[in-house]
Amino acid sequence: MINIWEHIATFFSVENYTLFVVALGSGILCFAAGVVGTFTYLRKRALIGDVISHSVLPGVAIAFMLTGVKSPVYFIIGAILSGLLSIWIVDYVQAKSKLKPDTILALTLSVFFGVGIVLLTKIQHSGNAAQSGLDSFLFGKAASMGIWDVQLFSIIAIINVICIALFLRGFSLISFDENYAKGLGFNISFLKAFLALLTVVTVAIGVQAVGVVLMAALLITPAAGARFLTNSIPKMLSFAGLFGFLSGIIGVVISYSGTGMPTGPWIVVVLSIFALTSILFGKKRGVFARMKLRKSNNVKINNENVLKDIYKLAEDGTKTISISDLVEKEKYPLNKVKGILNRLEKDDMIDQIRGLIILSDQGRIGAREVIRKHRLWEIYLSKYFQLDVDHVHDDAEGIEHVITPEIEKHLIKLLEHPETDPHQSKIPY
Repeated sequence: MINIWEHIATFFSVENYTLFVVALGSGILCFAAGVVGTFTYLRKRALIGDVISHSVLPGVAIAFMLTGVKSPVYFIIGAILSGLLSIWIVDYVQAKSKLKPDTILALTLSVFFGVGIVLLTKIQHSGNAAQSGLDSFLFGKAASMGIWDVQLFSIIAIINVICIALFLRGFSLISFDENYAKGLGFNISFLKAFLALLTVVTVAIGVQAVGVVLMAALLITPAAGARFLTNSIPKMLSFAGLFGFLSGIIGVVISYSGTGMPTGPWIVVVLSIFALTSILFGKKRGVFARMKLRKSNNVKINNENVLKDIYKLAEDGTKTISISDLVEKEKYPLNKVKGILNRLEKDDMIDQIRGLIILSDQGRIGAREVIRKHRLWEIYLSKYFQLDVDHVHDDAEGIEHVITPEIEKHLIKLLEHPETDPHQSKIPY
């Protein structure tokens, strides 16, 4: 079993300077990708990360063919130009054709990647001695990272953070409603182009570390996990950056701990674990939180339905009814009805004595509230949607449980404090 504390101590030792550099560089790169990828995720353009990461390959190959040397500067320039070209093609074809966006993205990705593979194969068979190592762009080679790479990644991360801080409102608006942003006077074309440039530069820099195949995961996965933790964009950016940074460092440490364990894939595996944990255990949007909320809503609906029926059977809650009368009225089995009654009694809504039920004062108030919301909504549907009286009941049955006190007050004011519903039943106030 791996001694984690031993590895942490080793990680920070002077003897493992290379490990420290690779881990720090990978963490900073993943942070930069997670932050800028948040807006790609919010704009529902997850596949654009794949398109950019695959489209940089022909740019890198052409840069090498033109210069004949493996210069990172030439590679980055070629990758950026190729990535921007791919985005321009996607936007242009989408504006000029009737093809669906996912079809355009898939075609662009396939064509650019295919051209890149052809050019890479031609270079490998050209006999140029300097061509060795170009295949690292496919799968990445984080282990060869140096201090110069860390400095470059840091510059990109700082630029991303500064630009996003300056254009946060504009980027947020175009991520949700471009027309609204345009109506407020924002330059939509500039914002989209600038965001695309940040994304392409980040991908072009990072593809050398984790490769074409995995770079798209660094853009989308941190944001996907962060989305389940918060509804705030600034907080989402923070979580995405944190997930990316920690995944980069942890992935490198795990890769270092054994032989034959590639760095790039391990970074993505750790990142996926962070995202999956957020998806499952997110406080408000997580799977278990939603299950808990759904269960709570079902309990609330069942309680209110039974309370309402007791009120009606007991002639506005003034009389006592038997459990058998209630079971006959309800669609639930006896055991379920008894469970609901026990909850209502615990909440001081009813009293049960020898198989008989009577509403408490609090129960009568609660029942009248549910019935009032139901009948107000029936009036609203009948008056403003021109629905027949026979068709408003079922819709009101569902909506009565979610009408807030604020909406109820607005309905009463809008409907001018009505006395009866469309069925001429009295509205209890």
